[in-house]
Amino acid sequence: MKLYQVRKGQFVFYNNELHKVYSVKPVFRKSIHLYRLKDMQQFLTRAADIELYRPQHNDTFIFYGKRYTINKDLRPEPGDYILIIKPTPDFLDHYSLNEIEKVESIEDGNVVTTKDNGVKHSEYVVMVPGKSDASQEIAYRDKNLVPEAQQIEDESITYLSEKDNTLKPVVGDIYIDVRNDTKAMIVAMTEDEVVFGHGVRVHVAELLDENNFTLVYRFEEDL
Repeated sequence: MKLYQVRKGQFVFYNNELHKVYSVKPVFRKSIHLYRLKDMQQFLTRAADIELYRPQHNDTFIFYGKRYTINKDLRPEPGDYILIIKPTPDFLDHYSLNEIEKVESIEDGNVVTTKDNGVKHSEYVVMVPGKSDASQEIAYRDKNLVPEAQQIEDESITYLSEKDNTLKPVVGDIYIDVRNDTKAMIVAMTEDEVVFGHGVRVHVAELLDENNFTLVYRFEEDL
């Protein structure tokens, strides 16, 4: 890709794996900041080293150790994840291209997410857990280059938590919720989600995005 073509939120292939563009800083030699979707690891690279990909119906990929398949025809239920592919947020909503959010409730075919965003049906597709029939693999640019052992490991949240302690928040950690301009404590957790004291519920991977959350106190270690 050319640098002027790169935008925050785009899905791209880098080193044969699916990533998301986190930011673009043209003044640096390695100006593209990426998150690898399978485990949220960060990388810096050049525009010339990435390949743009636009997600399609029935694509299957790995997000934070779990596999999902995109379905553009399915209506979501509370608890489902959506991928926002055509963002047109209202004034009070805060989301952008290819953000992944969890559905809190349904209103006339549109959804309200756990981040209190109202997302219109025309803006999102549903992420269905698992792999569906005739789905297209996009976790890897060329799956044949990936050893079977790695493919199995890539779909393991247990492996992720053992691999990187930064992916292990605990009840009692305090973050600044940047978008809501609020300091909040984690009061409950599931395997892959955290619940804050001010009612916001998010995927644990979102805690790595400094545009959304900033860690200010770790329960076991005062930062």
